[in-house]
Order: sequence, then C-alpha cells, then structure tokens
Amino acid sequence: MPTLRTTPIQEGKPVPEPDNIRGLMLMSAGFFAFAACDVQAKVLAEHLHPAQVVWFRQFGLFVGVVILLALKGPHILRSRLPFLQIARGLTAIGSAVFFVLAVRHVPLADATAVTFIAPFLVTLLGAIVLREPVGPRRWAAVAVGFVGMLVVIRPGMGVFHPAILFIVVAALFFSTRQVLSRSLAGLDSVPTTVAYTSITATLILSVTLPFVWQNLHSPTLWAVAVGLAVTAGLGEVLVIRALDIAQASVVAPMQYSLIIWSTFYGFVVFGDLPDGWTFVGCAIIVASGLYTLHRERLNARAKRQSAAAGSASHEPAQ
Repeated sequence: MPTLRTTPIQEGKPVPEPDNIRGLMLMSAGFFAFAACDVQAKVLAEHLHPAQVVWFRQFGLFVGVVILLALKGPHILRSRLPFLQIARGLTAIGSAVFFVLAVRHVPLADATAVTFIAPFLVTLLGAIVLREPVGPRRWAAVAVGFVGMLVVIRPGMGVFHPAILFIVVAALFFSTRQVLSRSLAGLDSVPTTVAYTSITATLILSVTLPFVWQNLHSPTLWAVAVGLAVTAGLGEVLVIRALDIAQASVVAPMQYSLIIWSTFYGFVVFGDLPDGWTFVGCAIIVASGLYTLHRERLNARAKRQSAAAGSASHEPAQ
C-alpha cells in the first residue's frame, strides 16, 4: 500500500482548487493496479524467493524514479532527514517481503483484509512514538478494528493458517512506514520520499539477488514478472497524482476498494472465494477504518481552525 500523505504547501505559491472527482478516479485506478500487482506477486511467490518477487515489484517504481530524476534533476534527492528516508525504505522492504510470504499460503482477499488493520496500528504508533493525542472514540475504533481482524483469521476455529501472522507483521512494517512519513511531512516533498524509498529498497534487495535468484524458465513467468513491475510503478504514480490534485481526506477511503479487486482477482485466478465470516470481519475493519479517517479529518480541521484563529489574534489592529 502506498503512503497517503500530501505534498507540503509552499509559501508564496497559489494553491490550486482540488479536483476531487478526478482524484477519486485516479485513486481507484491506482488501487486496481495495486491489486493486479498483488495477484501477480502471489503467482510468482509459488516459483520464486520472496526477496526476488519484491525486487521485481520495486524495480518498476525504480525505473519511474530514474525517469523522474532525468526529467527533474538530482535536486529531488535533497532531503533534510536522509537517514529517516532510508529507514522508511527498509520498512518498505519488510512490509512487502512479509506480505509475499503470507500470500504463498493464504487467499489474497483474506490477506488484504488483514492489511486493513494498518490504520489502527498507525494510530497506536502515533500515540506512542509521536505523542499524538488520541481520544476515546479513536481508541474504540482501534479496538473494533482488531475484533474485525480476529473475525477474519478466527484463531482456534480450524480455519486459522499461521502464515496469516506474516500479514500482521507486514501491516506493522507498513504502519511504521506511515509514521515515518508523518515525521517527514512538511520537510521533504512526496517525490523525494518516493525516490528514497525506491532507491533504498531496490539497492538492498539487489544485494540479496545473487543468493536467492531463481531463473524464470517460461515466457509466462517473465510476462508476470514484467506485469508485476509495471503495475507496481503505475499504481504508485496514479496514487501520487491523485494526492497531488485532490484532498487526501476525500480520496483516502478508496484504499478499501482493494478488497473488491483482491476478491475478484483471487476468484478468477485461483478460484478462492472468501467465506461469509471473512466478509463480516472485513466489513467491521473497513467501517472502523473509515471512522478513524473521519476522526482524523475532524482533528485536522480543528487544528487548522485553531492555527487560523491564533494567526488572526496576532495581526496588528488597523
């Protein structure tokens, strides 16, 4: 999943009106591409080492970053917190590798449903690491979200697969990545963050390739590998563009469309269809996640109003 944050506004430059309709269309297309990316990763995971699969996924974005550097110049690599950017790249590796490890063994829709606990983990980590205030309503949403996750995985009821725990670890890595993104917001631009993440992940995974590389012996597997790289890069570009032209609070809920596409791809490609309890658990998680996004939007609005009121109170009398 991509980072859902906006580019910091630069003083002295006019702020264009958000194009939310177009942004919603781009965000929807982006997550459709990410779902296609995930199903191709699951196909490759049956034949290749997870690190090699993730390398193909990152390589698509890396090519896009190289093109961006050629067009914009190396200045996009100027970061105020380069070590934090590198750490974010490491969390990207962790989340992707553990996700691929999991989808080797569990249906794609189940894996996607469990990844939706990430917003709740972000709330938890934000409170612990960034000391962000979290009210009782958001804590309640976090608790309900985890209940939804338990409904999906149902430990002790004969349907639990230990590999689903890899998804929980992947969600934890992804949440850490989001918390790092919040620390970088306002200091580095989105292109800078994407470039560092892609370059860090690609270089480190490339070091592992001599030890894990397995030859792709069929044109079909090569086609899937290329498709994985293309859809990963395309999805990231579409989401970044959506966040660039629209309000993040409006387009962010489209991330939950992943469960629709994952269910569709999982059924068409693997014949996997989630049972009723998985849909129930997913509905609980999505509802809690949407409520969490709603509370974050209200908190952000309150902070803006407070900042505006403070600025007005300091203006000299005319």
